[in-house]
Amino acid sequence: MRLKDKVAIITGGAKGIGEETSLLFAKEGAKVVIVDYDEEAGKSVVKKLEELGTEVLFFEADVTDRESIQQITVKTKEKFGRIDILINNAGITADAFLTKMSEEQWDRVIAVNLKGVYNCTQAVAPVMLEQGSGVILNASSVVGIYGNIGQTNYAATKAGVIGMTKSWAKELGPKGIRVNAVAPGFIVTDMTAKVPEKVLEFMRSKTPLGRLGQPRDVAAAYLFLASDEASFINGQVLGVDGGLVI
Repeated sequence: MRLKDKVAIITGGAKGIGEETSLLFAKEGAKVVIVDYDEEAGKSVVKKLEELGTEVLFFEADVTDRESIQQITVKTKEKFGRIDILINNAGITADAFLTKMSEEQWDRVIAVNLKGVYNCTQAVAPVMLEQGSGVILNASSVVGIYGNIGQTNYAATKAGVIGMTKSWAKELGPKGIRVNAVAPGFIVTDMTAKVPEKVLEFMRSKTPLGRLGQPRDVAAAYLFLASDEASFINGQVLGVDGGLVI
């Protein structure tokens, strides 16, 4: 019960890594607030969490909608009295080579993956500052570290997330708020389901551990960084990639 009575907001918390994180945090004693644009998936996860005896809220929302995120923050504070953890997990892809990438593809990925993280953190940070404590965890990617063909927009957002993480760690650390990022490699989710099998096989061959990651691998990293066991870790990027970047 490493998160007993902690209140955690998890964006993109209804599917894939987000769902696994929601379930793991619940099992570790957290009160879970799920933010996701997929209402059906959200209701499904809520049912699973309620069966675990977890106090849970679900909000159907897009992280690019600043007003909705502000309202979610207010409602969470009203319900639970505090916000201890923010997991900026929501993210999308819209892949294309640079010369073929549309402005719409660029703008949408930037809006969700970069501005969405900014929106959520800017909304929640004042609550944590008032408390004098909190943990903010951002989803980056190995792609944000070494780039990737056909992912100019995605790589830019994930590199940007690292920059924001380090900036916020400096700004908020003195106030008792830790900010870190997790950089997953290739994880078996709906997102990687769109990747051709030959590409996934190539990534397996390049990964020293010889496999793709599972959502629980990333959820476990979030759990560690959110817990008091990581109380002296701030401004870091934890790779969860099986050694791919080396």
